Amino acid sequence: MQNHSVKVIQPSGSLDASKSQEFREKITEIIESGAKTVLVDFQDVTFMDSSGLGAVVLAFKVLRAADKKLVLCSINEQVRLLFELTGMDKVFEIFPNQDEFNKLTN
Repeated sequence: MQNHSVKVIQPSGSLDASKSQEFREKITEIIESGAKTVLVDFQDVTFMDSSGLGAVVLAFKVLRAADKKLVLCSINEQVRLLFELTGMDKVFEIFPNQDEFNKLTN
């Protein structure tokens, strides 16, 4: 069963400068939609650079200011390394996949 207070975003390919604007726009739409939690599923993301990370951090701050949560799942090794190097793995709640997230939130 789909949890309506949760909105899932599934970016794909490279989350870099060219995609980060689109990602930010999606976050803005979600804030207006009234969802309480945003789950970003990185399953199809093959690469993320600092601008992609910046977009995710900005989304986290914007959502927190709107009293909403941003959680992540299914990050690959490259994305995980980027998160660990920048200390962002301590900031974000990261789930192995959507199923694990759903188990803990339903």
